[in-house]
Amino acid sequence: MRALLNWSGALAGLLLLITGGLLQPAWLQWSEVSGLHSINLGVTAQLPALLLTALICGPRPAFMAAIAYLALGLSGVLMVFHSGGGLGYLQLPAFGYIAGFLPAAWLCGRLAQRDDVDQLEHLMAIALLGVLTVQLCGGLNLVVGHWAGRWADPLPQLLLSYGLLPLGGQILLCAVVAVVSRLLRPLLTVNH
Repeated sequence: MRALLNWSGALAGLLLLITGGLLQPAWLQWSEVSGLHSINLGVTAQLPALLLTALICGPRPAFMAAIAYLALGLSGVLMVFHSGGGLGYLQLPAFGYIAGFLPAAWLCGRLAQRDDVDQLEHLMAIALLGVLTVQLCGGLNLVVGHWAGRWADPLPQLLLSYGLLPLGGQILLCAVVAVVSRLLRPLLTVNH
């Protein structure tokens, strides 16, 4: 039974990750001049999809979904990454952030299994820790890649465009992930 739960959670997580790569979350804002309009957050819903999988399904399904997502993207079968896919994606500065999905999935899923994680602020803190994990992995990849001379852009520009600019949207989406996971956990979580 446990294997079936893990595989079904991993499949659901993979589908969420693929769908999240297609979604551009936006903030709705009202203006007297233009009425209701949306402001793009500058991120996709990939990371929130991963965090939601980890918070609801646990570490194994989230980790399995992240591995399957990386395999699909790097194989080039499906262009699921933001800049496409294939083995050439390994050379792009953004790869470190996608690779950071693996430790983030495991860490967030493991922390979400604790018995005292039922309050919204705990779920939010775990989601923020997942974002921090992805940011650290991506930043480390940028520093090592820049040091090795893989990219012509200056390191501060890389850190700004790949790390700091998307961070605000990622943090805002952590609140959404926490609320959705708080609502769904009692319905979907099976005793670990």
